[in-house]
Amino acid sequence: MAKTTPVDVMEKKERGERVTMLTAYDFSTAAMIDAAGIDMVLVGDSLGMVVLGYESTVPVTMEEMLHHAAAVSRAVSTAMVIGDMPFMSYQVSREQAVENAGRFLKEAGCDAVKLEGGMETADRIAAITRAGIPVMGHVGLTPQTATALGGFKVQGKDLDSAKKLVLDAKAVEEAGAFSVVLECVPTPVAKVITESLSIPTIGIGAGPHCDGQVLVTHDLLGMYEKFTPKFVKKYLDLAPMIKEALARFKEEVAGGGFPGEEHSFQGDASLEQRLREVAKA
Repeated sequence: MAKTTPVDVMEKKERGERVTMLTAYDFSTAAMIDAAGIDMVLVGDSLGMVVLGYESTVPVTMEEMLHHAAAVSRAVSTAMVIGDMPFMSYQVSREQAVENAGRFLKEAGCDAVKLEGGMETADRIAAITRAGIPVMGHVGLTPQTATALGGFKVQGKDLDSAKKLVLDAKAVEEAGAFSVVLECVPTPVAKVITESLSIPTIGIGAGPHCDGQVLVTHDLLGMYEKFTPKFVKKYLDLAPMIKEALARFKEEVAGGGFPGEEHSFQGDASLEQRLREVAKA
């Protein structure tokens, strides 16, 4: 199958087909997501929390993002791989934004980039797209600037803030983005935005009316126990299962139950005696 492109994603909206996206930060997970037929794989800066142990996405560097994005790109053959531009990799200037976006394609093998912000980052989106790099926007709750938004809270709950979200999403579209993530947005607001844009909206905590949905894969699989957002559906609860398996390994090694004969390579029985003689010499 051919690689998913921005045109494919936009045509899905035209046909009324839902778009799927999940996060990945390593080769093995990305390969499984790709094999499942997911449309897009986001190498999200959420890796800062679920993989690197940071308290937020803010400390994540370009080098860390490129390292993980390259691993994901090596695993994926059909999904579109999107690199999440980390905090301060595009805010300083349009030139900085274009240069760093280009690194995701040149050094990490990504197909597109994602950056947060609406009207205030539209000029960055426009500059990146003019350079021939596909861009996914991100409005609503923007984790990189969550502190300025009052924390990790639902955005657009009153008329004024909801109007701003509509204007932000339209600014992203007008700047040339091929899609936009809506995070933690009330369902009616997300519905209006989705209906008013020609590009797909990808929801995360934004209700059922978006053109597609994204989740952090560690949340979907129940692997990140520190915090589970309200909007997450756990399709599995792997953390307890993994802990049980690790405890069994420890117990069996300590008790001599592992490895058994079925996990060992059997050689010539006489070889042991001959080696003992050599060892004694």
